[in-house]
Amino acid sequence: MGAFTDWVAEFEAGADRRQAIGDPNWAGDAPLGCALVRSIQRFQVGESGDGANLINKAEGSDDQDYAAAVRLFVAEERNHARMLALLLGSAGVSTISGHWTDAVFVRLRRALGLRLELMVLLIAEVVALRYYRALRDGTADPLVTDVADRILADEQRHVPFHCLRLRAEFATLARPIRVVVTGAWRVLLLGAAITVGYDHGPALRVLGVRRREFVIDVVGLFEVALTDIRSAELAPVLVARQS
Repeated sequence: MGAFTDWVAEFEAGADRRQAIGDPNWAGDAPLGCALVRSIQRFQVGESGDGANLINKAEGSDDQDYAAAVRLFVAEERNHARMLALLLGSAGVSTISGHWTDAVFVRLRRALGLRLELMVLLIAEVVALRYYRALRDGTADPLVTDVADRILADEQRHVPFHCLRLRAEFATLARPIRVVVTGAWRVLLLGAAITVGYDHGPALRVLGVRRREFVIDVVGLFEVALTDIRSAELAPVLVARQS
């Protein structure tokens, strides 16, 4: 059995759980203010990509279990986009067609091969971990809390999934190259965290999170992911930090 056989089963089990639980109750109105509306619209754009580029690269990796797991991962991301769109609809607002921050992430991800795509994707995932925790914990509206909690639970699995593949990708690099690449990766992560913290600052303020706190927490989550890529023990730590 390949390293990603268990991940295929995990993603399939997640799909079964979602079907059994059903959707959140969209009947109620979600009282979103302007700052939260703009913020959720931008995250919805980021979740709404078709994932075709990542799937193509995964299928070219000659690991069919990994390719199958990536397709299931992309399906979860699309479900996030769907739920966020419905959440916005419950607030009486529509989605947006694009945002410059998402365009930058997409271009970076598609620039080179699978390793770079996953490195950029992992940045987006750790940012999402902190954002959806803030959204879950910072509002008293049950629909917003439910949607954010469901997405956060998925993101907590996505990070170790990507780390497992990145561990293999980094193992092929000589140590001096790994040091340089990791240093550049940290710089890119910090820039992304600061950009998101600034761009979503008004919404974070509504949710009770300062920009500085958000950036520090994202950096901390990223360092946990790096530790996993170098060793093996991410999932319990992430769950503990997000609970």
